[in-house]
Amino acid sequence: MCGIAGWVDYERDLTLERDVLQTMTATMRLRGPDDEGVWLAPRAALGHRRLAIIDLDGGRQPMIADQDGAPVAVLIYTGEVYNFRELRGELEARGHRFKTHSDTEVVLHAYLEWGAGFPRRLNGMFAFALWDVRAEELLLVRDRLGIKPLFYQRIGSAVLFGSEPKAILANPLASPVVDASGLRELLAFVKTPGASVFRDMREVRPGHVVHVRRDGISERRYWALEVRPHEDDLQATIRAIRGLLEDTVARQLISDVPLCSLLSGGLDSSAVTALAQRALRAEGAGPVRSFSVEFAGHAEHFTPDALRSTQDTPYVAEVARHVGSDHAGIVLSAAQLADPEIRAAVLRARDVPIAFGDLDTSLYLLFRAIRERSTVALSGESADEVFGGYPWFHDPEMVAAETFPWLAMRMKIRGASAAAQLLAPALLAQIDLQGHVAARYREALAEVPRLPGEDGAERRMREIGYLHLTRFLPILLDRKDRMSMATGLEVRVPFCDHRLVEYVFNAPWSMKTFDGREKSLLRAASEDLLPRSVLDRRKSPYPTTQDPAYTERLRGQLAGLLARKDAPVLPLVDVARARAVASESAGAVDELARSSMHQVLLLNDWLTRYRIELAL
Repeated sequence: MCGIAGWVDYERDLTLERDVLQTMTATMRLRGPDDEGVWLAPRAALGHRRLAIIDLDGGRQPMIADQDGAPVAVLIYTGEVYNFRELRGELEARGHRFKTHSDTEVVLHAYLEWGAGFPRRLNGMFAFALWDVRAEELLLVRDRLGIKPLFYQRIGSAVLFGSEPKAILANPLASPVVDASGLRELLAFVKTPGASVFRDMREVRPGHVVHVRRDGISERRYWALEVRPHEDDLQATIRAIRGLLEDTVARQLISDVPLCSLLSGGLDSSAVTALAQRALRAEGAGPVRSFSVEFAGHAEHFTPDALRSTQDTPYVAEVARHVGSDHAGIVLSAAQLADPEIRAAVLRARDVPIAFGDLDTSLYLLFRAIRERSTVALSGESADEVFGGYPWFHDPEMVAAETFPWLAMRMKIRGASAAAQLLAPALLAQIDLQGHVAARYREALAEVPRLPGEDGAERRMREIGYLHLTRFLPILLDRKDRMSMATGLEVRVPFCDHRLVEYVFNAPWSMKTFDGREKSLLRAASEDLLPRSVLDRRKSPYPTTQDPAYTERLRGQLAGLLARKDAPVLPLVDVARARAVASESAGAVDELARSSMHQVLLLNDWLTRYRIELAL
């Protein structure tokens, strides 16, 4: 895992821009704390920050492929290709010779052998830039599900790119301008493929290659979810899923640095932890390390709600005992979660003020603590999107709603969009979030692949699955990437293996719910691995603190902000409403109020630290 940054310009000599390139590259320092490298040519400048995971000595970048003593291709790469050993063997059989043991060099030679179509051969999570010296062409490539981020922006004759927007914004040619479209993207809680919050900045779409040539920019898709008849019966399907899970977890254990598992006590993370433990034992290694997040005083403050009916801690302990993992719980306090400096670190990681509140600050703090003992972590992220785990998959009202189901559920529980609660009515009227969401919903539905003869519930549930995999999952993957990489931790997501995603996407909904519950296929495939209590546990999302002290700290911080007449966020806020929320007396934890306060605090920090120019 690493961070990349670069610049292509067909009308400028970039060999004179080393200082600018190094400034752009330096913004990726947290993503790659172990090493730095740059490469410059008249038309291309490439920068790399490395987090060393595989072949610690030999995997330095930028990596150059030579022919007759002259460079023919240069690669800067972030991520992991899990089938690199098989690809290396195939390439060696075709005459390629390797100088390192890294997956990076395999990716470089795969391009030389198979050309621009080579990403289809890669199994993994990746984002990279490859400069073809002979053709003077840049390829920007992103993995199938969009696990690793990659942004780019054309400014005149220049194309700037980086793992995160901050790399682009570090170039003097770029400006942090945000217009109404950017605010909609920021607040809607729906990912528009390819869109960015910053004006004129784009994100490489998952499963796509962007070609930058002298005559312009083009985009080509190399992977998409496709429909096909599911021929396996129930038992064969369960066996196939188990086999895919065993294979992908084993592949993702490859590491030359300490590795662990994220364990919440839910079905998804528990299954990954158990499979990792089995694979390590089979190799004579282990036990697997596992980590969980806990909140100080959570047991006394916990109250079941519509999404979280049980606490994680007892289930985490039971799974750790059952599989024999070397477990540690990371305990966080309300003071840590509400610390403005931690909130600032989260903002720097994200580059945009997403109102995830303590869900973000706790994840950042969890990863920071884990990084002291491990460099790679396996996560259960995306199992809910793949197998149908969220409550709204199983609520007829939410399924029938003519919008994104997670937004319908949020409206049902909260009554309104948390992101919009404290924003000025005039601003909300101007950006028209409802119209934006409706348009994005129609676009997404129009993309859904159809199976001939599929109708009724099966057709609708295919739509629901597609919406989650393409418009919801990218939000969560981006969160997981940003919070982990800001601490120098690589998080791998076995449930995003494209073979598993493709297979389960085409299993009928009736099979995915064959036992009348959520994630039936995953539960059946994991039945011999886990305690009965965990197999029977109802879905519970990533935890949030219920400590009233956290809410009170936010209220105090918001009151202090509202007292400042020069706070840049004030023109965007319903100040009277915000003052009322900030002055409410202590009582039951109101998640909507907390999220709204957090949004205002983050927006103000963002406008200040990034010197945002609002073009409204």
